[in-house]
Amino acid sequence: MKTLFSLAPALAIIMGGVANAADPIVITASDWKFTPNEITLKAGQPQVLRLTSLEGVHGLLSDALGIAQTIIVPGKNTDVTVTPKRVGTYVVHCSIECGAGHPNMALKVVVDP
Repeated sequence: MKTLFSLAPALAIIMGGVANAADPIVITASDWKFTPNEITLKAGQPQVLRLTSLEGVHGLLSDALGIAQTIIVPGKNTDVTVTPKRVGTYVVHCSIECGAGHPNMALKVVVDP
């Protein structure tokens, strides 16, 4: 007899998820900052970033990390899956002009082995 635990991986795949996937990293954009302003990812491992905005429209884009242009709007969660290929430290700036502090709005992404 199969237990519920032995069926969990199959159920996750059927429902569109990935068994044992890490929880999404929630990143909130607001006027001229990302919170948290630094995250750590593992090379070769997919990770969901759950993006939302408290105020204003912002964006995230990184060719180096494989993040396509993503628009972040207030009151809506936008999930982006990123699988970093190379170890290193990346600085990802807001990709949509958002006002006076826009040039300093950045998310630091550390990719560990």
